[in-house]
Amino acid sequence: MMSIQTLEQFVMEQQALFPTAKGEFTRLLQAISLAAKIVHREVNKAGLADILGKQGNCNVQGEEQQKLDVFADHHFMDVLKRGGECCYLASEEHEDGIELTKTKRYHIGKYMVYFDPLDGSSNIDSNVSVGTIFSIYKRKSAEGPLQAEDFNQTGREQVAAGYVIYGSSTMLVYTTGRGVHGFTLDPSIGEFCLSHPSLTIPKNGRVYSVNESNYNQFPTAIKQYLQYCKEIDAETKRPYSSRYIGSLVADFHRNMIQGGVFLYPETVQYPDGKLRLMYECNPLAFIAEQAGGKASTGVIPIMDIEPTYLHQRTALIIGSEMMVDMVERYIHEHIHVESNLV
Repeated sequence: MMSIQTLEQFVMEQQALFPTAKGEFTRLLQAISLAAKIVHREVNKAGLADILGKQGNCNVQGEEQQKLDVFADHHFMDVLKRGGECCYLASEEHEDGIELTKTKRYHIGKYMVYFDPLDGSSNIDSNVSVGTIFSIYKRKSAEGPLQAEDFNQTGREQVAAGYVIYGSSTMLVYTTGRGVHGFTLDPSIGEFCLSHPSLTIPKNGRVYSVNESNYNQFPTAIKQYLQYCKEIDAETKRPYSSRYIGSLVADFHRNMIQGGVFLYPETVQYPDGKLRLMYECNPLAFIAEQAGGKASTGVIPIMDIEPTYLHQRTALIIGSEMMVDMVERYIHEHIHVESNLV
């Protein structure tokens, strides 16, 4: 009979590798997994409960909130506040981050958590997979109010990152910089169980994920790469397949398992890119690199970007290393050609 290892057991074993660890990070991951279970429960009964549809408000991004956006944000915020391991929480759904202070109800810890509570929520009414993305940092300053050095950390300084995908099964995937591990929720026991140890992204793939309705707004280099994907070439097994779900977590997770590249480049409408650096791109870039993949703007690695504000946007090219390399090659060649014309 195959043994089952739960997320809690796995994290406790990892904690034992660090004699000075006090268990705060273990408790933080437990809190995140609890919030994920609550959202999983609600997502799975969405067709039966009054949780589908629009909330009627817009978030700070100007995007119309779904009821499940608000539900997921509330429960992640509440669970993370109660745990006592965090000193700062930032969500896609709020204009400003929340700096926690000690009260009779809440204690504060040393971790800063950035999260997208429900990525792809506009798809929920269509029963399409959605997800949660989270990024964890450790404050640099001593006790007291947080300082600029705490907020200006690049993706390289993440201590952990992960995502939860609510699909045909609910799965939590995370890294602490020691590989990537996936845990599938077993509803019969209410626990995330290790199902995908030491996940790796195939070096190459045959799938590209991009919203091609934006094609006319894409930079020339991206248009050229997409034409490359569609050309017939037996040696490189082209044309590639186009697969775009519209939920970042779902598109990324498929490419994690099967190989592929996800592209959301800058456009005329979003000249700096559309996806958010702190709670979408950085955590997925950390996971991608730890799994043997790559994440880039097309010019520099995502995790080398120095953040300047909470809701900072960036272009994102992420997935199999060889496919990301090819996109970068087209971009660099175009930049070279343009520089020679000046």
